[in-house]
Amino acid sequence: MVNLQEKIASLCPSATFEEGEYLLVNVDDKEWYSLAKSLKEELGFDYLVSVTGVDWKESLGCVYYLTSTETNAKVSVKVATTDRENPMLHSVSDLWKVALIQEREVYDFFGIVFIGHPDMRRLFMRTDWVGYPLRKDYDANPELNPLRLTAEENEDDSFTVNEGGNGELTKKEYKIFGDDEYVVNFGPQHPSTHGVMRLRCAIDGETINKVIPVCGYIHRGIERLCESKSYPQTLFFTDRMDYMSSCQNRHCLCLCIEKALGLEIPHRVQVIRVMMDELMRMSSHLLSFGCMAMDMGATTAFVYGFREREQILDIIEKTTGGRMSQHYHVIGGVAADVHPDFIKDVRELCAIMPERVAEYHKLFTGNIITEKRTQGVGVVSKEEVISYGTSGPNGRASGWSCDVRKRTPYAVYGELKFDEVLYTEGDSFARYMVRMDEVMQCVSLLEQLCDMLEKEEGNEIAAPKVPKMIKLPAGRWFQEVEASRGSFGVYIESDGGKNPYRMHFNSPCLNHVGAIDAYCANYKIADLITISASMDYVIPDIDR
Repeated sequence: MVNLQEKIASLCPSATFEEGEYLLVNVDDKEWYSLAKSLKEELGFDYLVSVTGVDWKESLGCVYYLTSTETNAKVSVKVATTDRENPMLHSVSDLWKVALIQEREVYDFFGIVFIGHPDMRRLFMRTDWVGYPLRKDYDANPELNPLRLTAEENEDDSFTVNEGGNGELTKKEYKIFGDDEYVVNFGPQHPSTHGVMRLRCAIDGETINKVIPVCGYIHRGIERLCESKSYPQTLFFTDRMDYMSSCQNRHCLCLCIEKALGLEIPHRVQVIRVMMDELMRMSSHLLSFGCMAMDMGATTAFVYGFREREQILDIIEKTTGGRMSQHYHVIGGVAADVHPDFIKDVRELCAIMPERVAEYHKLFTGNIITEKRTQGVGVVSKEEVISYGTSGPNGRASGWSCDVRKRTPYAVYGELKFDEVLYTEGDSFARYMVRMDEVMQCVSLLEQLCDMLEKEEGNEIAAPKVPKMIKLPAGRWFQEVEASRGSFGVYIESDGGKNPYRMHFNSPCLNHVGAIDAYCANYKIADLITISASMDYVIPDIDR
């Protein structure tokens, strides 16, 4: 960390530093873009993990988390402005494409305009929404934003702010679609969007020229709600984002809070948590398999995938009482011990899965229609998935080694033997195959975990010193886990109170949908169904 600090200090002498979990670099916005370019091109920080907007009352700004995919080095950067009336920061969207959508999210919630960003439209809120909901001075008076039953006006209107050589700023307004473009709506009420997602497609005959996602149809203001909840109460929301990663998401928030409290978690708890995470991952991948098959017309395969998924949910339900929202991971432990049949049921599941996966491949994977519609369709390179931050199976299908369980092990993953599944083709078939191969990796992990759990019989299921009233010390923390669809992150900033000052959920699906134009452009309309299914995004994880 000291060596990294010296290198950054030589690149930006005016920067100040704060020691912590990650090195935090405080930099003035005027020098931010130059430093960002050096961080990427000279120091190898090619992966922008998160852009988190924060209102510090005296200023507005962002905390950026960066990672080097080669060395796994990590750094965070804080950039702020004291101009609350007309806040502006320089965009880094030309360096890391993931900022194209994450900076729009910050603009939508905080009103920060990013200089040089090509599309400064709101992301989740309506174009006629009054105010910026995550500001501390936001007026929540319902009369300002009544329930509107009319369509949005001027949804094609966007603007960009550019900086000239003399530092002069100019605002340019434009339409995201030209008058000569033929635009087709895909969703929000379409079964193949897997929820209320709307994709606006500019087409030329059967060829897609451009895809613009329209988000926010089920935005629930989760991050704002968290600011008025106690830390245990915030756990409730994680089950309701990516409901197919509910255990992993909740695990991540627990880990972040436990890290801030300095809690030591019993080994038995860690084993149980990881077992639930892997059961959830297997369930998610089976759902993805079934839905992708159904989207492409193979309805029988859909039923096959749900057959084993129901068995997994039966196992989980015996312990947690829930099938969709488990509410099982709690701060310092788990809500209850596993069911007496848990290990037996998991072993029975693991015993049948090799034969069942072979059935899936015989029925669907090797089908000539599947191969023709997926191979060579929706191809993205390793460099593109890193730039867009499309982690998880989508990234690994393009050769990006991005599994958090391997690169930054947490819980008991460092004690387990498993392979990170990588493909290099980067097409829809590779994305599908990563998930299918990961199902078998889940089987291997669960078999090892069953052996571990048998040795932990009778040990504690909660940390002994969890305070009844949880207050985190003043500071900021960031935690990642490998959810079913990629890297899921939690940012917490505390002012020492019983409620989080700022809580941000860095969801993988927002990055996925932000990259959908790169995946789909120049392919056919029919390919959009296949590509979207292979990306496997979940709408509540995007909208939060």
